[in-house]
Amino acid sequence: MVKYCELFYSFLKIGAFTIGGGYAMIPVMEDELVDKRHWMSREEFLDQLALSQSMPGVLAVNMATGLGYRLRGAWGAMSAVAGNIVAPIMIVLLLAMFFRQLRGYPVVEHFFMGVRPAVVALIAAPVFRLAKSAQVTWSTCWIPILSALLIWLFDVSPIFIIIAALVLGFLYGRWSDRRNSTPNGDK
Repeated sequence: MVKYCELFYSFLKIGAFTIGGGYAMIPVMEDELVDKRHWMSREEFLDQLALSQSMPGVLAVNMATGLGYRLRGAWGAMSAVAGNIVAPIMIVLLLAMFFRQLRGYPVVEHFFMGVRPAVVALIAAPVFRLAKSAQVTWSTCWIPILSALLIWLFDVSPIFIIIAALVLGFLYGRWSDRRNSTPNGDK
């Protein structure tokens, strides 16, 4: 059985060593939770990630809540969430205290200029890995591309994209089920 301190420590590492937060955390979470700890399979990770993204709130906190609860109940969820938020809170407090004094230094400016492209790569890498796990193929790659373009170029709300995907997925599933069934209703 997973110990509370293991949940706390794993999510502490995720929270402390992820620059950029949000989607940049995905490869760190996947490495820790799937590859190192084996607390979930890649498919379970993808499902939990999709659920966590669709819920209000911070992605990593939603992941911590879901996995912590699944492994150890309410106390497990609290342990994972506490571990996940302790380091970022401390880092933000320290930055807030010293940012004005450090803001004009060229070293600090160069650091932030260097971190920005790295964060883009940290976000892009899991997108391709998740596309593979979600079994996105050449025939279905138009769906995430179209969704991204609608959000980026036409400022369509992601909520509408999610609702449209749910409705179209449901309709496609119904159509596919009817197409695959025989006249007697047997499959």
